[in-house]
Amino acid sequence: QVQLVESGGGSVQAGGSLRLSCVASGRTFSWSAMGWFRQAPGKEREFVAALNWVGTIRSYADSVKGRATISRDNAKKTVYLQMNSLKPEDTAVYYCAAGTRLSENPPAYDYWGQGTQVTVSS
Repeated sequence: QVQLVESGGGSVQAGGSLRLSCVASGRTFSWSAMGWFRQAPGKEREFVAALNWVGTIRSYADSVKGRATISRDNAKKTVYLQMNSLKPEDTAVYYCAAGTRLSENPPAYDYWGQGTQVTVSS
């Protein structure tokens, strides 16, 4: 079992940066693939980025490619999402998720955090 707690969200102006963190508890973190997803009001949850358990394979949504970096520190049981050059369309609740394999599909993940709000103003 894995419990996930996100932090680092907030309100920023367009062009700004945020680093989201997701701290995991539980023994299975080190061999879990980790993903970040987001959900804006009235929209479906969408993929942002994902990372395999050793941190060697990364995948990004086209909408954030070049602006986002996903990383992990297994010793700290933490996964990060660095977001730069933020745009108003990045406004959403951001969720981290843990699963057994890297995927862009939400159902592939077994565990989810409660989310952290990111608001980008123009």
